[in-house]
This record gives sequence, C-alpha cells and structure tokens, in this order.
Amino acid sequence: MMQINPEELVRLTRDLPEIGLHRGDLGVVCSKWFDPNTAFEVEFQPHSSDLPVRALLMPDQIEKNENA
Repeated sequence: MMQINPEELVRLTRDLPEIGLHRGDLGVVCSKWFDPNTAFEVEFQPHSSDLPVRALLMPDQIEKNENA
C-alpha cells in the first residue's frame, strides 16, 4: 500500500451516499490517526454543496491521487 500523508490529495474509492460523497471525489488529507487502526481525516468539497465535508476514512476507502 502506498504511504499517504497529511496535506496530500486523495481520491475516494467507493460511494458514501450518506454524506454526499461519490467514488472518484477528490479530497485533502487533514490528519492521520494510528490508534487503534490507521484512519485518515479527509476534507472534500462536494459539487452539490458550498460547505466542505470531513470524513474519517479507512485506508481502503481512499487512494493517492496520481495526477497531482
């Protein structure tokens, strides 16, 4: 698995309709959590909202954006 760090651009790998996010949406990693499991706080700017959405995501829910 590729290392992901705060302030990197990531892409969502699956839909999260309950918070208005969709596979392929881009977000910025705000922080990385380690205990009890690795997780990432990621901020997204959904197309349908003027307000950013933050989500705590597991490593398999995001991937590093290779186009950055």
